[in-house]
Amino acid sequence: MPLQELIEGDRVVGAKSVLRRMLRSEIEKVFIARDADAEVSEPVLREAEIRKIPVEWVDSSKVLGRACVIERPAAVAGLLKCRQAKEA
Repeated sequence: MPLQELIEGDRVVGAKSVLRRMLRSEIEKVFIARDADAEVSEPVLREAEIRKIPVEWVDSSKVLGRACVIERPAAVAGLLKCRQAKEA
């Protein structure tokens, strides 16, 4: 599972934050933990599908939290588009 891009890139953590950023077309890729609650992950999955944003599944919320460099589990995270792409 290629979490390196999430570790090194600009990211946003949390379903609400990711969804908000997706609505503003600022997300390049979404990461969802396999053990995430469906109530949390489904809205993000639907929006990612509508906007054709790739979704990467992560084994657990603990692994995703560590990849996001936070000390708690994370159900959803998003990789932000690089600044040059947003400005172009």
